[in-house]
Amino acid sequence: MKRKPLLLVAAMMTANAAMAAVNETEQKTDSTANDQWALPEVVVTGTRNAVDVRHLPMTVNVIGRQKLVEQHQSSVLPTVMQQVPGLFITSRSMMGYGVSTGAAGGINMRGITGGAGQLMVLIDGHPQYQGIYGHPISDSYQTLMAERVEVLRGPASVLYGSNAMGGVLNIVTRKNPVGRDAVSTNIVVGAGSYGTVQTEASNQVRSGRFSSTVAAQYNRTDNHRPHMGFEQYGGYLNLGYDINAHWNAYVDANITHFNASYPGAESKPMFDADQWITRGVVSAALENHYGRTNGALSVYSNFGRHKIDDGTADAAKPTARYFRSKDALTGISWYQSAQLFEGNRLTVGIDYQHIYGNAYYTSKQTGEVLETPNKQSGKSYRNEIAGYMDFRQDLTPWLTVDAGVRLDNHSITGTEWVPQAGVVVRPIDTGEAKAMVSKGFRNPTMREMYLYPPSNTDLKPERLWNYELSWRHRLSDFTYGANVFYIKGDNMIQTVPVDGKPRNVNTGEIENWGLELELKYPVFSYFNVIFNSSYLHMKNKVVAAPEMMDYLGLDFRQGKWFATLGLQHIRNLYTAVGDAEDKENFTLLNASVSFAAMKNLSLWARGENLLWEKYEINQGYPMPRATLMAGVDLKF
Repeated sequence: MKRKPLLLVAAMMTANAAMAAVNETEQKTDSTANDQWALPEVVVTGTRNAVDVRHLPMTVNVIGRQKLVEQHQSSVLPTVMQQVPGLFITSRSMMGYGVSTGAAGGINMRGITGGAGQLMVLIDGHPQYQGIYGHPISDSYQTLMAERVEVLRGPASVLYGSNAMGGVLNIVTRKNPVGRDAVSTNIVVGAGSYGTVQTEASNQVRSGRFSSTVAAQYNRTDNHRPHMGFEQYGGYLNLGYDINAHWNAYVDANITHFNASYPGAESKPMFDADQWITRGVVSAALENHYGRTNGALSVYSNFGRHKIDDGTADAAKPTARYFRSKDALTGISWYQSAQLFEGNRLTVGIDYQHIYGNAYYTSKQTGEVLETPNKQSGKSYRNEIAGYMDFRQDLTPWLTVDAGVRLDNHSITGTEWVPQAGVVVRPIDTGEAKAMVSKGFRNPTMREMYLYPPSNTDLKPERLWNYELSWRHRLSDFTYGANVFYIKGDNMIQTVPVDGKPRNVNTGEIENWGLELELKYPVFSYFNVIFNSSYLHMKNKVVAAPEMMDYLGLDFRQGKWFATLGLQHIRNLYTAVGDAEDKENFTLLNASVSFAAMKNLSLWARGENLLWEKYEINQGYPMPRATLMAGVDLKF
């Protein structure tokens, strides 16, 4: 695709607004942008318990709710991709990712792909993936439930086990509204290009020890191609209760249903390729908070029901059956973190998961379950139990060491040891250097072992090692950071010919290295600038893993006005590899603006691909040119 280097350079002269570093106190104040930059980043993803990220050897990015909602995106993923260097998410339309053949929503970080189940999405630290295919379902990750998103770059298998070999994206849900005896309600309505409509309503209550968050949404669009409609509705509920000063409990649920149509590649259109998908998450937790120790016991279930018409290339010859599947990942998680002595933090935990998947076909006419040859149907039950420990010690005011290990047992593939170790050096009060070595792994999925002819019951876990060095420096006016990493992995599961037939085997390798840069800079009193960039070198090329990504933008906030301008340049995005290798280069300009017209009413507008770029992310699926959305935001 045509590159626009002059536009990229011009945008770099002005570019994007850096949102404040996020911590748990961020929700308790409406600070100015400069005040927010001074806040320490407190995260939970890298260690289970809340900790200052300056004492962790791993790299964690935090995107707070203010940043997630300011562009009025119904999904967290577009915003997260802008804010995290090296993270790329595939797309094929204005709204909706879909599932199955031709789907988008693939999450890729450092050349490690969630589409293969190598990168994990968490909700409040609980694993979320499809129990048969092992990959995230991207249409489930809605802004209405998110208080913040924490992204850990690099393996997180010590804490989260299988599928976290490339990193994790943890959605921390909305809980414990600010203030006592407070009630707040928010309604957002928007409409725009291609018959697109997005609506969301939420209510938060705090009354004494009780708190609640209730949210619902409805979204739909025709999208920019025939037979590409998308419709989604769902809701989120959280109920919390502070038992006393040291104990609290909550229950929550998030349900989404979407209907999506698959149009096929532009050169090979499909008809009646429709999908009806329901995904849900329910969980309950009991948490304790003391001066020297804190922890939690939680139970959760991530489940789905899928009905798919594979469609036909000939509209006169419709299919006679539906593909259906049911899956559930149900688990129990316990951890306790304690300070044993000065400067120490020890975290121990136990995880148990029961993973269920059932794939089958039914007749369109009768609804009966059909007998299918060649392993097109299958059912699987798998169990996984693990114990882990992480030990962190401040040896001096400027030196911290960290070491962790996980012993993970899978009912099919057996036992896996997972170690990690790191060190943090703080030579100055405002900067730290980090070094990290960590192992990641992924157990084979039900599909790879039992479903379809390439399946192989002898598969072993995939494994990789990640080596990383980083530096971060916070000056009075801006923050910058740099990471270099090297990834070496083997036992990757690939489908190759064996005795003339395709078969899944542990034969692939990963060898990637790269560089990631970040910069946040407040300009004057009304502007913030953000810049991030990543370079990725892959020995073995991977689809949907760009070699270079740059993001620049400018936020303006003054009085009743807020505006953001963002420019993203993607270079050498592989849409096909091997003999048919193909790659794309493109530059996207996005903008949004809002105006507080009244005390409780704001008007907003958003434009995407304003350079009218012609490009593809999934091969054969051209993306829409410029699109517009506008609406109102009511707060009570």
